[in-house]
Amino acid sequence: MRLAVLGSSGSWYVGDLRRAAGERHEVVPLPFSALTARLGTGNPPTFACDGHRLDTFDAVLVRSMPPGTLEQVVFRMDVLARLGQCGVPVINPPRALEAAVDKYLASAKLLAAGLRTPATIVCQSWEEAMAGYVHLGGDVVVKPLFGGEGRGIMRVEDPALAQRVFKTLVQTGAVLYLQRFIPHPGYDIRLLVIGQQVLSIRRVHPTDWRTNVRLGARAESFDADSDLKQMALSAAAALNASLVGVDILPGDDGDYYVLEVNAVPGWQATAAALQVDVAALVWDYLQRAAGCA
Repeated sequence: MRLAVLGSSGSWYVGDLRRAAGERHEVVPLPFSALTARLGTGNPPTFACDGHRLDTFDAVLVRSMPPGTLEQVVFRMDVLARLGQCGVPVINPPRALEAAVDKYLASAKLLAAGLRTPATIVCQSWEEAMAGYVHLGGDVVVKPLFGGEGRGIMRVEDPALAQRVFKTLVQTGAVLYLQRFIPHPGYDIRLLVIGQQVLSIRRVHPTDWRTNVRLGARAESFDADSDLKQMALSAAAALNASLVGVDILPGDDGDYYVLEVNAVPGWQATAAALQVDVAALVWDYLQRAAGCA
């Protein structure tokens, strides 16, 4: 099998995929910035990247979502969409990537699918944000609309601080995304969905309400029950994605809340905590998706 990986050639995940592939498969890392398309040149439409024709690969795996201008991001997603329509499996497809990276859209899709998410208010003025802050109980988590890995999120409990934060964000042109803070036991659950397979770990942070591994949380093996696994599968389906990390928070109120769906999920912590060759499982899924199994 020949796989194109849209991501950094020096990333841990490219190396892990190559390790798991051995001599059986070829992994070609390609940068998003090198995507090109040709139309009406006397030949069928073609899509290329860094000198490689993308339609010659068995599948394309998206492993990064680099920042860019609106034009650049839209063009990149358009190319991936057209490539998928030409029969090359793109994992995850652009609509899934767009939904996952947009916290408002992701939350709306999860809620529409019947999944519980924290109460959320999204607005564009500090006055509306202050009203939302009060409505949500005066204890909120403020997150950037785009972004991940815990970057840029903050908990705001003081009204004077809330006003300063909201005014500052409005001045930068940000959309204000507020969620009610969910008291929890100091950990969340990361469920890695690979097709219909679900792997689960618990991410524990004894001194910080944020439970992202990159922020110092400890990954532990966790045996998720069938209900939690079904929540993860339902969250992936809601975004039309098949390889995702689903973050679920057990609230002190006894309910489970879907916090986020990551369409470019890491698996290093999961592999280490479970002592499982996750890259080999990803390869098994990619072969099935490409019809190469």
